[in-house]
Amino acid sequence: MIASSHQPRVRPPRSLREASLLEAPTLLMRKVRGLSSQEGLTWLACVPLALFGLGVFNLSAHAAELPELTPAFLINNLWLAIAAFLVIFMNAGFAMVEAGLCRQKNAVNILAKNLIVFALAVTAYWFIGYSLMYGDSIAGGWLHFKGLFFDPTVTAEMVTEGKLTPSVDFLFQAAFAGTAATIVSGLVAERIKFKEFVIFSLILVGIIYPIAGSWKWNANGWLNQLGFIDFAGSTLVHSVGAWAGVIGAMMLGPRIGKYVDSKPQAIPGHNLALATLGALILWLGWYGFNPGSVLAMNETVPYIAVTTTLGAAGGGIAGTLISQFHSGKPDLTMTINGILAGLVSVTAGCDGFPMWAAWVVGFFGGAIVVYAVSFVDSIGIDDPVGAFSVHGVGGIWGTLAVGLFNKDAGLLFGKGFNQLGLQFLGVFAYAVFTIVTAWILWSILGALTGGIRVHENEEMVGLDISEHGMEAYPDFVASSN
Repeated sequence: MIASSHQPRVRPPRSLREASLLEAPTLLMRKVRGLSSQEGLTWLACVPLALFGLGVFNLSAHAAELPELTPAFLINNLWLAIAAFLVIFMNAGFAMVEAGLCRQKNAVNILAKNLIVFALAVTAYWFIGYSLMYGDSIAGGWLHFKGLFFDPTVTAEMVTEGKLTPSVDFLFQAAFAGTAATIVSGLVAERIKFKEFVIFSLILVGIIYPIAGSWKWNANGWLNQLGFIDFAGSTLVHSVGAWAGVIGAMMLGPRIGKYVDSKPQAIPGHNLALATLGALILWLGWYGFNPGSVLAMNETVPYIAVTTTLGAAGGGIAGTLISQFHSGKPDLTMTINGILAGLVSVTAGCDGFPMWAAWVVGFFGGAIVVYAVSFVDSIGIDDPVGAFSVHGVGGIWGTLAVGLFNKDAGLLFGKGFNQLGLQFLGVFAYAVFTIVTAWILWSILGALTGGIRVHENEEMVGLDISEHGMEAYPDFVASSN
């Protein structure tokens, strides 16, 4: 019998489970409707090739239009991109601090708010906020606008003069805008309706914050023209967010159980390890916040990094010491808030403070925050994480401190009261504008939606279940709330 010269036919694989590593991609493609034919696969293969060709064409077109990229252009834009990434990472820090200092039953709600608020901030700021903040003056330095969105075009002048591209500048500024809205989240935590908070954040970042910010950070802004100083946003970012949030907290009222016979009761957070991690993340992110505000890479950047560090160190030491004197034992939450208050305090003048002054300003910020937390509680405002004490009071102190400790304009350096007066004017103007606009916005939201606070039974159960239908720690037994 003669053996057949033909090899036995191998049945092609019918499923991915039967297919080899080499056979699986083809089989998967054939499962997609319209790709079962050889022609379909051929056209699919052309897609990445066409995209690559288009990308090369665009790159070539831009390369032909622009001169050779200069070292100054590259390093300035690279540095600001890194700074923007650090500020964006601060959202993780805010989420950890707020979640850790609040109760377990509201952890999902807090994390969800901190995630969505940045997505909203970027969208609103891209749509209109950036234009309101950095557009052309249309009302004597009080209001600015230059159309919707922004023009990302890179010009030859930007390259030759080492300027920032519009895209990287937008990314950095959008990260700041998101910070202002995140501060609000801490003040209204554990009793705000999720949708109402989302709408408020969208309008705050898209309209309120950019208009206020343009007064100083737009070259044509009226406060900038007068000489008001707020280098990285002690007032423009932190106090604006704090004022907007405290109005919401006042309208919401305190959490159930916060006051017994008109006396404030401690409601401990569920995870201080998480809060501590958040504080360290925020400290790290501040190296994008303050040094990045130079908007270039030069000799000022490392100096500001040091003054920022000294402010945080002074604040942390003061928060720990004062809490020891105040309650008899060092309070970890006051160490956390002291560090953050020190950072907020030094932010307005970090470029103009001597190093010793940066530590002193941070120390006073950390000391003030301990008493501010007690004072806010005593007047019936429930601030679950001490956000107003850190960002509001710390922001006010830091902005006024510029009038005292600035090397070129401060009272303590023999420069008179002029700068201190301008700092008071700026603090007052931002407080009035934000309080009025936030009150109007919170009131409208409450009237349209039947109130901005969740129902009592929903608050008792926790916002994780009532607002999101899930728990942060479903595999663990919840402690008594």
